[in-house]
Amino acid sequence: MKFGCHLSIRDGYLGAAKRAYAMNAGAFQYFPKNPRSLSVKDYPKEDAALCNNFCKKNGLLSVSHSPYPTSLTPNNDNKREQVTDSLLNDLEISEACGSIGVVVHFGKPVPHLTLLESYQLMIEVLNDILSRWDGTAKILLENNAGLPGTMGTTIEEHVQVRKLCEYPEKIGFCFDTCHAFSSGLWDGENWDDVLEKGQELGYFDELQVIHFNNSKYATREGKDRHASIFGTGFIKENQFAQIVKTPQLADIPFILETPKEEMSHEKEIELLQDKWGD
Repeated sequence: MKFGCHLSIRDGYLGAAKRAYAMNAGAFQYFPKNPRSLSVKDYPKEDAALCNNFCKKNGLLSVSHSPYPTSLTPNNDNKREQVTDSLLNDLEISEACGSIGVVVHFGKPVPHLTLLESYQLMIEVLNDILSRWDGTAKILLENNAGLPGTMGTTIEEHVQVRKLCEYPEKIGFCFDTCHAFSSGLWDGENWDDVLEKGQELGYFDELQVIHFNNSKYATREGKDRHASIFGTGFIKENQFAQIVKTPQLADIPFILETPKEEMSHEKEIELLQDKWGD
């Protein structure tokens, strides 16, 4: 299993890769630039290339995460242009670092549009971006947290949006365990059903990364509050074990986004390796 965590790039992309390696992680996630801004970054290309080479040499997988303001359903033309330019920048940086792709949250309803129009806008934005992208790094759509039935919380939505895009081969998926628990997609007891549905729809064929997070709240409460895997969260170890031991996920990186004040990521990765490592 390739367990890892989200790491800072304060010491550069190579610095993040070296930190992951020192933690005995098999993977890591990073923000390609300021996580609170949609500005386009003139990134250090030599540092990115060194990160790429280091990861290849040491068998590390990496994935980036788009900045917080990124929205695939922007509510005005100016925001749409910013998101498009920013995500193209994220993809370029991810490609240079040798990353699988950039994780992007599924879109949300736009207040002045119908739900169908919000989906249509999301597909248009994805098409705009991917028509200008020729690299191998993918946009990785992440399932949303939220009450059952809210936009972006089902496997069917993700598969259908990818299918309706003009460039489906440039889109993959990221499955967040806390978000899935929040929405009731996965309630801790129905993993076999989730797996069966995902295989039937081809979701797991395109799954590239798992965000491995516990939840501070019970399932179907719609709250996105992460907890440590081995802490006091509502998802139990035996429930996580069903996911970790799924053969179809053996080569997919499991990335922690858990609170470091509860347990250091280094310690949590050590526990994960001891319990479920190869």
